[in-house]
Parts: sequence; structure tokens; C-alpha cells
Amino acid sequence: MSGLNHASRFETAAALTHESAKAALEAGLSRIAAGATEVDCAPLTQFDSSALAVFLAWQRAASARGGALAIVNFPTGLASLAQAYGVDTLLSFRH
Repeated sequence: MSGLNHASRFETAAALTHESAKAALEAGLSRIAAGATEVDCAPLTQFDSSALAVFLAWQRAASARGGALAIVNFPTGLASLAQAYGVDTLLSFRH
């Protein structure tokens, strides 16, 4: 069963910035379309506001499939950025 659990989770890259956002968005959307329900942000160390747009789009895609996307190990700095932009309540993340 651990294989099944692994298939439902994917990881972010180490960087999620304006330069990598489009590729990250598309990679995540394909994982969500394949049934992923959780994204692990543990590798994420470099990010900007583009990351928030990607996470919001991923959550919308999961919602459209009738599911939810759990965001785990969300970086504290990115959570602060989400709060500053007023989108923290739109993201279901945990540190």
C-alpha cells in the first residue's frame, strides 16, 4: 500500500520562482490529473510570489477533479508571503 500512497504525493523542486513557475505548474497539474492529493514542499528553499500562483492553480485543479490538494511542509517564509498577499486562507497548507 505504500506504493499507492507514494503515487498520491509529489514534491516541489528546490526552487519555485518566476523562471520555473510555468514548468512547475504543468508538472504539478499532470500529477494532480493522475490522482495526486498531496504536495510536499520539503525540498523548496527558493521561491517568490509566483509560487503562490502555482499552489493556487494546483488547488483549483484538484477541486475541479472533486478532490483537495494537501500542501505539507510549507515554508514559513512562503506562508508569510501568502498572508501578506491575503491568499493564506485560500491555501490548505501545514508547516
